[in-house]
Amino acid sequence: MQVVIFLLILSLLILIHELGHFIAAKKFGMDVEEFGIGFPPRLKKLFVWKGTLFSLNLLPIGGFVKIKGEVADSTSEESALGSSATVRGEIQNMFWDKPIWQRAVVLLAGVFGNFVLGVVLFGVVYSVMGVPTQMGKVRIVEVSESSPAAEAGIVEGDVVKGFKESGDLIKMINENKGQEVVLVVMGEDGERNVRVIPRENPPEGEGSLGVLLSDTELVKLPWWQMPVKGVVVGTKEAYAWGSEIVKGLWGMVAGLANGEGVSEDVAGPVGIYKISAKVNEMGWLASLQFMGILSMNLAVLNILPLPALDGGRLVFLGLEMIIGKRLKNKIEGWVHGVGMILLLGLMVLVTIRDIIKL
Repeated sequence: MQVVIFLLILSLLILIHELGHFIAAKKFGMDVEEFGIGFPPRLKKLFVWKGTLFSLNLLPIGGFVKIKGEVADSTSEESALGSSATVRGEIQNMFWDKPIWQRAVVLLAGVFGNFVLGVVLFGVVYSVMGVPTQMGKVRIVEVSESSPAAEAGIVEGDVVKGFKESGDLIKMINENKGQEVVLVVMGEDGERNVRVIPRENPPEGEGSLGVLLSDTELVKLPWWQMPVKGVVVGTKEAYAWGSEIVKGLWGMVAGLANGEGVSEDVAGPVGIYKISAKVNEMGWLASLQFMGILSMNLAVLNILPLPALDGGRLVFLGLEMIIGKRLKNKIEGWVHGVGMILLLGLMVLVTIRDIIKL
């Protein structure tokens, strides 16, 4: 059942991406030959809507959109010179014959679809849980066992006075590693002074004090404000995750260039499945938030200027705009083909590493 849920999540994210391409292509009058649910071989023709065949395919991962003329060949380009009004009308419905800006919008529409999905999912989560609100105080939300904080008597729920943001407290602690500091703490028994010595070399995954801090709380607003506030916060979180993903991918590229290999933080399908299994145990809200993060991953990945991705195809549109004509289809096809092989090779290597970890 967990595998089925995982495949459904991935399929939804990819189908939303392809739906973005589909809607934009239809908007600009391009002929969309097929919208496939899953990948070939084809199992069944579902129905035809406005000239587009909707099909069900065997491999249950995502889907695809086949836009007429998206991969132009020499025959179709030569036919554009024909004098027949009927032929010319058919050519005008092809992807490659549309203005550059329209083709760019079609390519970007998939990325936009994943971004919007991320915003909606984050918005739903915060609409239910409450809107994160700065409270002007720093609260201890978790204390690690055998940590300096635990030995000093700091407990979950204590408020560290004199600090409005977690970052301020963290900065002060980092500046005093190995030295005794006195914290004014407010707990259930009132205010008290706590003497603690921050660790200089804390265990992996723990800070110098061994605590988890928060300067925000989830606040419930009137019901009619929650959806709007949820979407606002969701947009901010989508942007924040997008920024973190870009930094992570840049770090991966730098690591490959320096010969350091792929970072341990990068996961393939097997690694993502392992994470999703743990997330699903935490409830449906955690699963929705995880889906939002994956959707942002897909959006950022596709916008990168790499061959075979939407960003790589945008690069070719930019070159076409600069030189004033399309590059030969064979050149673009060769570049995207090599890029796809490299991306699949990287995915295989990461997947092998994930399996070895398991």
